[in-house]
Amino acid sequence: MFDKIVSAINSVVWSPALVVLLVGAGLYFSIRTRFVQIRRIGLMTRLLFRKRDKSEEKKGVSSFEAFCIALSGRVGTGNIVGVATAIALGGPGAVFWMWIIAFFGASTAYVESTLAQIFKFSHPTGYRGGPASYIEMGLKTRWMAILFAVVTIFATGLLLPTVQSNGLSAAALNSFGVNPLVSGLALAFVLGLVIVGGVNRIAKAASVITPFMAVIYVLISLVILILNWKAIPGLFALIVKNALGINPLCGGILGSTIMMGVKRGLFSNEAGQGTGAIPSASADVKHPAEQGLVQAFSVYVDTLLVCTATALMILSAGTFNILDTKTGEMLLANNPELGANYVGFTQAAVDSVIGGFGSTFVSIALAFFVFTTVMAYYFYSESSVMYLCSLKGNVSRKTENLLIRILQAVILVSVVFGAVKEANTVWTLGDIGVGLMAWVNVVAILILAPKAFAALKEYEGSIKK
Repeated sequence: MFDKIVSAINSVVWSPALVVLLVGAGLYFSIRTRFVQIRRIGLMTRLLFRKRDKSEEKKGVSSFEAFCIALSGRVGTGNIVGVATAIALGGPGAVFWMWIIAFFGASTAYVESTLAQIFKFSHPTGYRGGPASYIEMGLKTRWMAILFAVVTIFATGLLLPTVQSNGLSAAALNSFGVNPLVSGLALAFVLGLVIVGGVNRIAKAASVITPFMAVIYVLISLVILILNWKAIPGLFALIVKNALGINPLCGGILGSTIMMGVKRGLFSNEAGQGTGAIPSASADVKHPAEQGLVQAFSVYVDTLLVCTATALMILSAGTFNILDTKTGEMLLANNPELGANYVGFTQAAVDSVIGGFGSTFVSIALAFFVFTTVMAYYFYSESSVMYLCSLKGNVSRKTENLLIRILQAVILVSVVFGAVKEANTVWTLGDIGVGLMAWVNVVAILILAPKAFAALKEYEGSIKK
């Protein structure tokens, strides 16, 4: 009964209207910014590594640290298990739609992160903000801002951590036979050591772990692709044909192909969801557009680099099955023994060319990715708690700290729960959380976007001088 209720809610939240809204918003932002996600790639990388002047007073995290917090939220289970799920339920063509949502999503990330900088607020721990702040201060609609903050706490503090820990426990079980409960408890313990240290400890951990593991993961994927080089020429044609329903098999599941590509693309890169805007508000930068450009680049790193690496490994090795989303029946059984063991698709892809290495490597990569992602989820929900507490001047720091401690306990419990729960239910719950946030946030940024466009025009004018 519970699973049926969850599935029914998910079908309402993730109606075709949300897909149209996300892609349409990204297209609109791209046109209005004159495709800033292409024009300013060089500037994005320069801003990412720009050092803050020593004379500047440090009031928030650096642009790079904010980038890493957002990227750690993006690079996680979605890049390994999520990509495999998209291929399993939507076929190879789902990868194409992940690329589409990433390309247009980069402009969306620019808009929401720039707005977060424009409407951030000061807090004893540094700058804070995000969608809740720009909805209240920009739209003057407090009820909608409160709704987003509550949904964010519910989604990133309760639902989404279960998805991450579930992927990790599945990989650890496949590789080492570790009991899922043990995996969940271990993750909760290590996570607890970091989140009690606040934003600075989170930023420092993210700025070291996330770039390092992303680079290692992509390098290993390149090794796999070099060893499978004969399969590469046909991969991109396979992806495009399946994306457009030209392949007879995937022509019958074209709706699932598009939906899974958009769902998993958004789950992974978070553009439009609003979460990337939360650490963006914490950055201490000279101009709001700078952080918007940096966060646009993070979408590329997540989807066009890490997600694509996973997809090409799986497709080049042929270690995937295609399943009917309703019945679970195998429409294509390349590896029938794997069934719906999504993380196994990636592990088997690595094992196919480096025997005995795949399971261990993917499990270790997932452990790091999951850790940093849940750490980012905590930051998102913590910032939302701080926003809600800022609405009433009589909420003391003591009360706020108590609420944050409760949040910390909830997120650690959800990590353990997700580790032992059945995968499909966990992913559906996560989709609901992502979808609810996207509905509220995209509507808000469509209305407030002119402020982000003006900021870009002003900034580009200043750097030409």
